[in-house]
Amino acid sequence: MQDLKSLADELKNFEGVTRKRAISDLVEWLGNSDFVGNHTLAGFGEDAAVLRIDGDNIILLAVDGIWGKLLNADPWWAGYCAVLVNVDDIAAMGGTPLAMVNLTSTQDKNICVELGKGMQDGVTKFGVPMVGGHLHPDTSYAALDVAIVGTVKKDAVIYSSGAKPGDKVLAAIDIDGRIYPSYNLAWDNTTKRTQAEIKKQLDSMLQIGEKKLATAGKDISNPGVLGTLGMLLESSGAGATVDVDNIPRPDEEKVPISLAHWLKTYPGTGFVLTVETEDKGEECIRIFESAGVTAAIVGDVDASKKLRIRSGAETATMFDFNKEIITGITR
Repeated sequence: MQDLKSLADELKNFEGVTRKRAISDLVEWLGNSDFVGNHTLAGFGEDAAVLRIDGDNIILLAVDGIWGKLLNADPWWAGYCAVLVNVDDIAAMGGTPLAMVNLTSTQDKNICVELGKGMQDGVTKFGVPMVGGHLHPDTSYAALDVAIVGTVKKDAVIYSSGAKPGDKVLAAIDIDGRIYPSYNLAWDNTTKRTQAEIKKQLDSMLQIGEKKLATAGKDISNPGVLGTLGMLLESSGAGATVDVDNIPRPDEEKVPISLAHWLKTYPGTGFVLTVETEDKGEECIRIFESAGVTAAIVGDVDASKKLRIRSGAETATMFDFNKEIITGITR
């Protein structure tokens, strides 16, 4: 196995993580614009903005752009994933998705067709409508961005920034899948799932929110399992130590993939959570596993503001948020 320090350095310097640093500058320039008016409960740093409308009814609003590397490799998969990642953002907050709109940019008709087919197949698979959008038919580049709106009850929202020292760290991933053939940083565990199976998996987060089991949560995105956990810890002003051997991972005999590769992979259906007690963690695990998602308690939150990884007696620091950033967003 790769030594732990080189693994920590490789994951820290992975492009899926380092490309997030630019967020810091943009958020600084935007200032407090996310709290203009009187509707915002939470803005920058969350998987979806949390907006009050009336009483206990809360609107969730998110947008995701598809990484150019993925779009160039497979436009159909890019269109499909544009739906997937947005639905996951709403689920990560404990919400129910309502509808999406897209911004498609390309002058290549073949790419446009494949993006459209991918989005249509994603809409069919995840059961969330694409109700509008905008097309730039004359750009010198190809790009796809999708925004989504969802709902959640005020007392059931799962925020990214609520992790506290003493909490347990939990990782949940549907490991029944494959590395996507044309893009090896994507784990495909949804195309073979039925709409009912996928809904049950995503509703796991809704149940966890309604039962108030999690102190914080995020869907695992391009930075991978540990990069995503790092963003959660950064926004929470906390640290953690994670046992990498406990992170859910496909059987190496069936899927020969190194630990480093796996930890850099976008896992399709995957979440990181923090919970107050082991009992609450075990209840989350039962909810996930009843939906076909493998889950495990993988570490502990502390006050160090460092993300450390552990294997056996060996420990290495991946991030020190006392002097480093991923996004620079703290709450």
